[in-house]
Amino acid sequence: MKKTHFLLSLLALGFISSCQNNDEMINETQKQSEVHNKIVNVTNHDGRSFSTGTSPYAKFVAGPGGSVLMQGFYWDVPDGGNWWNTVKGKLTDWSDAGIGAVWLPPASKAQNGAYSMGYDPTDYYDFGNYNQNGSTETRFGSRVELEALITKAHTENMQVYADIVINHNSGGQSEYNPYVGSNTWTDFSGVASGKFPRSYNDFYKNAYGNNDEGAFGGFPDLCHANPYVQDWLWGRDDSVAKYYKNVMKFDGWRFDYVKGFGPWVVNTWNANVGGFSVGELWDSNVNTLEWWANNANSSVFDFAAYYKMDEAFDNGNLNVLNDDMMWKRNPFKAVTFVANHDTDIIYNKMLAYAYILTHEGYPTIFYRDYEEWLNKERLNNLIWIHNNKATGTTSILYTDNDEYIARRNGYNGNPGLVVYINNSSSWQERWIQTNWTSQLIKDFTGSSSWYPTTQSDKWVKIQCAPNSYSVWSLNQ
Repeated sequence: MKKTHFLLSLLALGFISSCQNNDEMINETQKQSEVHNKIVNVTNHDGRSFSTGTSPYAKFVAGPGGSVLMQGFYWDVPDGGNWWNTVKGKLTDWSDAGIGAVWLPPASKAQNGAYSMGYDPTDYYDFGNYNQNGSTETRFGSRVELEALITKAHTENMQVYADIVINHNSGGQSEYNPYVGSNTWTDFSGVASGKFPRSYNDFYKNAYGNNDEGAFGGFPDLCHANPYVQDWLWGRDDSVAKYYKNVMKFDGWRFDYVKGFGPWVVNTWNANVGGFSVGELWDSNVNTLEWWANNANSSVFDFAAYYKMDEAFDNGNLNVLNDDMMWKRNPFKAVTFVANHDTDIIYNKMLAYAYILTHEGYPTIFYRDYEEWLNKERLNNLIWIHNNKATGTTSILYTDNDEYIARRNGYNGNPGLVVYINNSSSWQERWIQTNWTSQLIKDFTGSSSWYPTTQSDKWVKIQCAPNSYSVWSLNQ
């Protein structure tokens, strides 16, 4: 079907159409649902992909579209000290699939010992090699097993990110705290490693003030304003940051609960030790996310995109994908995700993964989605598409309640792609404008059997299966 026939059919339906402007598909429409059918250039930069930086240990080189992160755990993974071995056994397959990094749970000994998920840290230097808090190993295993996992990941050219919990501590002994006027659980002088002993002077309230930006769950709130705390966290040669990087050989950091302290903390940590970093700022306000990322000099999880995807894919309104998100503000500081160990509200997950794996930012795969709940073959296909085709800036071509079409504009000779997401119960077809003149294209998901050729003016008709997605690029 020629484009002219398509436009005539639109006119017959009462549409007013124009394709004379490359930045505009159709000037206005009348449809029962809201329609956005002007080309909107969402990002504007040189086209380069997200980069996690280099590592002295991992030789992984990202594809044209960048890399993909695996969250290598979920809440309450099996206890018994075998989790590091479980993850280690999957690294080869993950690397072969195109996953370039793995994020591990907090690795040090916590108050609940062998049963803790690590978010109540006691001794930052006990990786399952000291008998304290009721066990030698952590929930996940021993230090030897953790080091073997990290070594294996580097052999597979993957980076490894440590989950850093520095807002609060737990598992200290009781001591009299003159700033409170009663006893507090702030005596960490007896930590088995002997490193970073702490007292009430190192927690709020103390000589440095009554509080900082936030406390969590009644746990002792670490005082980052104290030079002693700063020295142990990132200053000393054997500080937490430098020990994790230089001795344990972690490549980067996921900072837990960054609402609890100023962004200068992460900024200073990064300035002292380097490595990739991302903060967990649980906030859907994109202004807040951008403010924190800029001041922390760090990536941030894109909670704005997360909640918009839930609204779009689970509530039948793909138009909300036009709304603001962190990856649109700054794609080089946005880590996108569909679920994690804390929150898992998106039901229509494959459409959400199709979204984050074709769009800008650093996409994260949740362990249980990949290993247990979703179709691994389809996820691997999307990972391949991300790494090999998802290049360049982003332009949204069309949205309505049920349909969303976006274009990645390509970079450095890579042609980019067009992604079509269809949340309706029937096949859909659309004429769209590509960047390709008289070129044969195909759907790299294999869902559509079409092999259309773009016209001399770069227009082409593509299709998408019901409740699914298709991804189009040059047939090469």
